[in-house]
Amino acid sequence: MKYKILLTAVLAASAMMANAQQTAKPEETELWSPEPKVVTPGKTMADAPSDAIILFNGTDLSQWVSAQDRTQPADWYVHDGIVTVNKNSGNIETKQLFTNYQLHIEWRIPADITGSGQARGNSGVFLASLGKGDAGYELQVLDSYKNKTYVNGMAGSIYKQFIPLANPARPPGEWQTYDVIWTAPTFNADGSLNMPARATVIYNGVVVENNVSLLGPTMYIGKPAYKAHGPAPIKLQAHGDKSEPLSFRNIWVREL
Repeated sequence: MKYKILLTAVLAASAMMANAQQTAKPEETELWSPEPKVVTPGKTMADAPSDAIILFNGTDLSQWVSAQDRTQPADWYVHDGIVTVNKNSGNIETKQLFTNYQLHIEWRIPADITGSGQARGNSGVFLASLGKGDAGYELQVLDSYKNKTYVNGMAGSIYKQFIPLANPARPPGEWQTYDVIWTAPTFNADGSLNMPARATVIYNGVVVENNVSLLGPTMYIGKPAYKAHGPAPIKLQAHGDKSEPLSFRNIWVREL
């Protein structure tokens, strides 16, 4: 008896839903506002869209400062439309602070690179810089074309936290591309973590980090742990290894 009652109720509900679908109008589920803003895309995937903030356009470092002393200008070498790391002057970072964003950046390991492992074209894109030195959240830059190293420190890794899903590295001398979606961490009023940082990384057109939740700032030694912070600059690393310095070009960001 209970089964028959249940079956009758299910059939009745199905009939009501079918009838509702027949009497519903498509306009009831159409949204006409607010309209998304119009953004003109670049001519290629690498070109900056109309609402992008150009961080490096090939002519100067006016959007950057020294990471060691933010009152001082960035002192890297600008030539032939690219910027090359000056290891003597240290890291550089953006004047502007960011929270959530889409980033495009291109980098090139010198064709005549020497060294091996981590001492071969080492640098990093810090998706949020947290002060002097290498504090922050690092997306590793390295020659990973036939160059063996620990896999959570190769190009495309969230340094010491997430191994890339693939290795699409091009040979030294060729330009490489990172496209990044960065969601900054959020914190509660007492400084405790509310939501961890997240990152999606597309490396030379290949997804290598798929919306990973970071464990905290990246660490060379020790375990990561969050400490409350606000908007932060994007930082480029002048790594202290002895190999030839690499170069960057075509850097732009869209705030999300």
